[in-house]
Amino acid sequence: QVHLVESGGGLVQTGVSLRISCAASGRNFYFSNYAAGWFRQAPGKEREFVAAIDYSGGRTLYADAVKGRFTISRDNAKNTLFLQMNKTEPEDTGIYYCAADRTYFFDYDRLVRESSYPYWGQGTQVTVSS
Repeated sequence: QVHLVESGGGLVQTGVSLRISCAASGRNFYFSNYAAGWFRQAPGKEREFVAAIDYSGGRTLYADAVKGRFTISRDNAKNTLFLQMNKTEPEDTGIYYCAADRTYFFDYDRLVRESSYPYWGQGTQVTVSS
């Protein structure tokens, strides 16, 4: 069983940077065996893909809405996933979820789908005020 816990959310003004984290753990668990991603859900909307990263951190994928502003990264030694959010906008407001999938493959079509990830955190709220 894999346990994911997000942290670092909060209230920021437009343009202010924020970094959120996701701590991964589990019995006989090696984070380096898992691809990981961030999704978000705005009020009244469906959850959407934000970014994904391969097991090593060498390859990343971003939604068009955040490309050039957000950076996904990971520290496998610390079993932690990060999302650096720069140039934040009110449209970035929502609950941010981390997700993990035990795979070495970096399949774009697969990584943008919620159904590809069997493990999810409980989410952290990010609010960007105008």
